[in-house]
Parts: sequence; C-alpha cells; structure tokens
Amino acid sequence: MKIIGLTGGIGAGKSTVSRYLKTKGYAVIDADEIAKEVVEPGRPALKQLVQQFGDEILMKDGSLDRRKLAAIAFATEEGKNALNRITHGAIFARIDERKAELAACLGDRQDALVFLDAPLLFETGLDQKVDSVWVVDVPDHIRMERIQKRNGWTEGEIRNRMKNQMARQEKLARADRVLDNSQTEEYLCAQVDHLLAQMGGDAT
Repeated sequence: MKIIGLTGGIGAGKSTVSRYLKTKGYAVIDADEIAKEVVEPGRPALKQLVQQFGDEILMKDGSLDRRKLAAIAFATEEGKNALNRITHGAIFARIDERKAELAACLGDRQDALVFLDAPLLFETGLDQKVDSVWVVDVPDHIRMERIQKRNGWTEGEIRNRMKNQMARQEKLARADRVLDNSQTEEYLCAQVDHLLAQMGGDAT
C-alpha cells in the first residue's frame, strides 16, 4: 500500500480532486472529516476547546461553531497554537487508525494507492507519513474569488486563513507532483488521470 498526500491552499480545489478519486474507487482518508469527527459533542477535544476559548464557540445545540472558533483562534499566534495542541493529537491518532484498517483490508497489495487528503499536510508534519505528495495549485487571486463565492467570507476572514497556511510557493517547492486547477474541472481531472496512469497503482 502506498500513501499519497493530497494538499493545497484553501480554495485551491483539493476537495474536487478528492471527490474525483473516490469516484474512481480510491480510498481517501479525509483529514477535514476526521477533524470534524473529533470535535463532535461529547468528544474530549470539544470539551478542551470550550475550556480554552469559551462557550461562545458553541452553537445552541451544543455543536461547534467552526467559523466562530476560527475567528477567535486564528486571531493570535497563542490561539492558533492552542487550537493545534488540542486537536492535532486526536486527528493524527484517528488517521493512523484508518491507515491500519486499510492496510489490514489490502493485505500484501503493495501497488494499491491510498490518498491522505490534508489541507495542513506540510504544516503539521503529516507529509512525513506519506510516500509522495500531490499539491493542487491555483493563483491566490483565483482562490480568493472562489472562497468568497463558495463560503461568503469576507476578505479579512480569507486572508486570516491563508496566513495560517504555508505559502503557495513553498508548497510547490515541496511537492512531488502539481495539479493545475486554474482552468476547468475537466482539465484538472485529466491531470489526475495522467498521474494515476504514470504511477500504475490500483484502486482499493
């Protein structure tokens, strides 16, 4: 089993690639989904976040208001570090569990490809746990436009998120493969198909 790290800055189109890989039968470990799972009501990580940032990060039903948490945590370096400290351990543990589950299912299929979809792959050190890294890339101004259209966030909110991710050029320098998402979705998926054919790896 080979693990391919899939990453890209917010708004770059990483999730589009992830969805496409799933339609082709590839297993995708989604770090964002795991991040939501570990802060569900009743989970230890959510309790710790409330202790750190206050009840205002909760919605009326007791679930996490992720937008409010981001606004508070990303406002300062101390807040960002606290958020990472609380959540990353739980996320990494669940990722390792998913990898072990897939390895048990796949047995000795060394050519099988599994993807780890993680927006903070480099920033958190998860790139050390994969065999190669694909980066989905698009110029920053296009990312801004897409995020505003998709999420309705203000420019300030978007820039706050961007500054807490690795700079685009550094991601590109550390990538094993780069997927250009500045054109159509069809063009992006064609690049994915080309890379898969190059690697010759099987779906799970």
